[in-house]
Amino acid sequence: MGAMTDLVTFGETMLRLSPPRGERLETTRELDVQAGGAESNVAVGTARLGVDAAWLSKLPDSPLGRRVTGELRSHGVKPRVAWADPDASRLGTYYLEHGGEPRGTDVIYDRADAAITTVTPEELPTGVLEDADRFHTTGITPALSERTAETTAALLRAAGTAGVTRSFDLNYRSKLWAPGAARAAYEELFADIDTLFVPRRDAREVLDRTGDAVEIAHGLASEFGIDTVVVTRGHEGAVALRGGSVYEQEVYEAETFDAIGTGDAFVAGFLAKRLRGGDIPAALEWAAATASLKRTIGGDVAVVTRGDVERVVDGGSGIDR
Repeated sequence: MGAMTDLVTFGETMLRLSPPRGERLETTRELDVQAGGAESNVAVGTARLGVDAAWLSKLPDSPLGRRVTGELRSHGVKPRVAWADPDASRLGTYYLEHGGEPRGTDVIYDRADAAITTVTPEELPTGVLEDADRFHTTGITPALSERTAETTAALLRAAGTAGVTRSFDLNYRSKLWAPGAARAAYEELFADIDTLFVPRRDAREVLDRTGDAVEIAHGLASEFGIDTVVVTRGHEGAVALRGGSVYEQEVYEAETFDAIGTGDAFVAGFLAKRLRGGDIPAALEWAAATASLKRTIGGDVAVVTRGDVERVVDGGSGIDR
């Protein structure tokens, strides 16, 4: 067997195409190109924080597919990819137009029939999963196709059988599916999840949960037997529930340059600290610090170091002790 992998993630990564700030897609003559996908963003964030991270996916065996794996490798992530016939599959892309108020930022997806939509567990190099400490995926992946939904469920079950701790970020996307369909799919997966990350807004609107963040966490933990539930509340910070104890974490103030990927950075910081033996309060601090740093960085991924995160934690307000 190869060396133990700390974290394995699974999901779709697309190319993100953005016009220069202040320009519109209608008229721009240039597009900035970056790889972006929830689970690979988490893998990159953790890898940059010292975690041995791998990413499972399916890509077309084309220059665009290799662009994704090359970019992930540059951050220390090990891509474990099923390569698809480039004539019969494609890489999803999305266009991101940054706009200040009142215009706002606009996202246009072009991801139909991406290679990942046909992925099966059998074609993925899942041996890396059996040796891992943790497995992470998000609610975006089962939304992509029936096949990705089946494969997500199969990988979560396989990870559980192998004794791997499984985390799941709800990551609801209204452009991919309706709340009812999403809720049914999520709730089928919850029995195979050990750590759940869920925004309070999505818990209310998609999962039909009532009450504040603590009540939401207690309800989900008790109903589905989830060990750790982390409820994020935007600028109000986050709440985590584990073993009957509630932990609160404030936001570290940040000057926002690019908010895309902030949630993935939060998860990356949390998992990185947990994988290093940190307790829940310390993991929440790392999560909040990594998320705040990401807001200052353009692109999808948190290009940070452990030193960056430690400086924010040491200098920020964090939790009163």
